[in-house]
Amino acid sequence: MTRIKLLYVEDEPFLGKIVKESLESRDFEVCMVTDGGEVMPQYLVFGPDLCVLDVMLPQRDGYELAREIRSLNPRMPILFLTAKTQTDDVLKGFQSGGNDYIRKPFSMEELIIRIKNLYQLAGQHSAEPTTPATLDCIRLGRYTFYPHLYELHLDGQVRKLSHRETELLSILVENRNFKVQRRDILMRVWSDDSFFNSRNLDVYITRLRDYFREDPTVEIVTLKGVGYLFKGAEQVQA
Repeated sequence: MTRIKLLYVEDEPFLGKIVKESLESRDFEVCMVTDGGEVMPQYLVFGPDLCVLDVMLPQRDGYELAREIRSLNPRMPILFLTAKTQTDDVLKGFQSGGNDYIRKPFSMEELIIRIKNLYQLAGQHSAEPTTPATLDCIRLGRYTFYPHLYELHLDGQVRKLSHRETELLSILVENRNFKVQRRDILMRVWSDDSFFNSRNLDVYITRLRDYFREDPTVEIVTLKGVGYLFKGAEQVQA
């Protein structure tokens, strides 16, 4: 089995040593960096499958690093470790390219579960070339959805989707023509059904509806007090 390669950035040596050793004992391959200024050279040499970034770092903070990593690889899964708890700080993390975050102090079990979930959702475990010919595609009315490419195609036009958008749309399509509970979505995508994440879900649903505006046969119906119903999707294997 291929080991997951983690770039782990943490400026607290004692905590970093404990986390690194714990991850390696679970068969992860870990490259640990303690200085924000040294991250990108290590990133380019190590070639990680996933990045775990502390926010507060010397020289360059986690937000700045996430933006640069995302510019090099739009699909790289990024998990933030942060002691910050303000909504603005969390939003800044997502806006800079983060896929998920975990607040300090955290349990190793929660960290490992979140890492594995991000890795699986990003499709990094597949060794096959990531081209439409080798990946599942899903026909959604006039659209074609390539989950592993993070793309939505319409009449030759390609819309790049974010990790969250892809994750949410995949859940809706899995349950096409059946209702899906709002809380189930929140727990699968954010692992937390807090008010803040609930508002985030509203934003993403609005975005997806806008993406499908060219085909009225594809519809995301809000079931008030329950969740959502995705209509008009027919799945086809490529």
